[in-house]
Amino acid sequence: MAEETIFSKIIRKEIPADIVYEDDSVLAFRDIAPQAPVHILIIPKQLIPTVNDVKPEDEQVLGHMFVVAAQLARDNGIDADGYRLTVNCNSEGGQVVFHLHMHLMGGRRMQRMG
Repeated sequence: MAEETIFSKIIRKEIPADIVYEDDSVLAFRDIAPQAPVHILIIPKQLIPTVNDVKPEDEQVLGHMFVVAAQLARDNGIDADGYRLTVNCNSEGGQVVFHLHMHLMGGRRMQRMG
């Protein structure tokens, strides 16, 4: 079994977070060190450590994360101007917490990547 992370504790409400969305499979909360005016993390409630660990049976929850991201973009008024969705994988990809998560960032012009 994969190692538990801080996100596991947030899911179980053992650590407080500014939760903006929750259903049976996904949780979304504001990043504690935001890189944009809107910076929300969207996570599956099941522990998937990295993108490399994604299995075919995870397709539904991963697709649902995009549906939730679009709704949160609308709810936060960043859908029309645009926003960035990012998923980092492993250390060199910038992943810090090894529980797959999507960053929803917007509210300002995002810098070009690369």
